[in-house]
Amino acid sequence: MNDDNTSYGLLKTLENNPSLSQRDMAKRLGISLGKVNFCINALVEKGCLKVNNFRNSDNKLAYAYLLTPRGIEERARMTVEFLQIKLHEYERLRAEIEELKREAEQKGLLESNHK
Repeated sequence: MNDDNTSYGLLKTLENNPSLSQRDMAKRLGISLGKVNFCINALVEKGCLKVNNFRNSDNKLAYAYLLTPRGIEERARMTVEFLQIKLHEYERLRAEIEELKREAEQKGLLESNHK
């Protein structure tokens, strides 16, 4: 998962779950705890996240990660960007699948689908 994907995943996850631990974020995103920490620090530095400390019920220090207005804008921008990338990938894969189907049908490996 590249840093843009990680940042997007973190912003998306934290928007709805601001009190998740970094360990839980790492599990949800399937990345290392170190990468989560690195990316959160980068998002804080960019002004996309604000970190608040509080004591949880076990009297341990915990954190709440709040998206700043800039973080909300960044997540929205990334959503549109990733949507465009995924649509392009989808169209490319759809064309490739159709070509493979035609090839397999021509070789008699598949029966033609008449729709």
